Amino acid sequence: MKKQLIASGAAAALFTLTACGSSSYEATPFPTKPAPTTPAPAQTKPPVNCDKPLASYAPEGPLLTPDQFPTASFMATIRSKGRLVAGVSADSLHLGARNPITGVIEGFDIDMITAVAKALGVPVELRVISSPQRLPVIIDGSVDIVARNMTINCDRWDQIAFSAEYYRSGQKSLVPLNSTAKSLADLPKGTPICTPTGSTSYANLRKRFPDLTAITADTDGGCLVLFQQGKAYGISGDDTVLAGEAAQDPYAKVIKGERFSDEPYGLGISLKHPEFVRFVNSVLEQMKTDGRWKASYDKWLAPDLGPAPAPPKAVYGR
Repeated sequence: MKKQLIASGAAAALFTLTACGSSSYEATPFPTKPAPTTPAPAQTKPPVNCDKPLASYAPEGPLLTPDQFPTASFMATIRSKGRLVAGVSADSLHLGARNPITGVIEGFDIDMITAVAKALGVPVELRVISSPQRLPVIIDGSVDIVARNMTINCDRWDQIAFSAEYYRSGQKSLVPLNSTAKSLADLPKGTPICTPTGSTSYANLRKRFPDLTAITADTDGGCLVLFQQGKAYGISGDDTVLAGEAAQDPYAKVIKGERFSDEPYGLGISLKHPEFVRFVNSVLEQMKTDGRWKASYDKWLAPDLGPAPAPPKAVYGR
């Protein structure tokens, strides 16, 4: 009974966390389009070079200051708009989560976005999005940039552009504290495991453990609620996210040792604005060399994931 009460309380606290705070953080609705009445003409676009998925656009010289932005650049457009609009999570503890006391969304991903906005000389407007919304809001221009633990891969490069890698995560799994499983392979066939909708975690789970039942939720917090309600036996996803979820539930743990993917995080940006990608990469380079990247890691991730590794080295070549 005590476990049930605590789990219910944790679920309630989670809903409080994602619901409170400024109304300016309402989730962006899914873009909708009317069904075409006639077949749309085929659109051609240059093929995306994906021999090296981590390769991004190299900065061209030192980081530009706002007074140096070319008139036709996307940086100048953002300056004239007066704010950087960023798609983020509000329920991924340590990455992007709303502080229940202040109502402010904070975390490692948010620090990356804040640094970009500061370099642009504008405030940042955070728009809460779900995992499946990450690509659509970039493609339709609802946001200027996305920082939501998004893995860089070739399929996504075909639709959006990425910054250089700013963190290397890996897929692990969370299970009940009393579980004896040392791997998801130890679980009975058909065991329900939750992953976020539209994530690489879902594809990895289906490929590596086809005998398990993969279920989904639109957010990381949604998976935690399903776990606490007993509708999912466990959760599989990025170790950064699972560390935050384990911190919210005293009856959950992350399986040690079993890491079955590499998840390089990049900031998502429209393919239309390679000059903005170059600018963002300059900001990330500075953060990695001047200590701000490590300071952010130490604040948000070190308590659960251990001492800071070396920041990922940027790969360029587009």
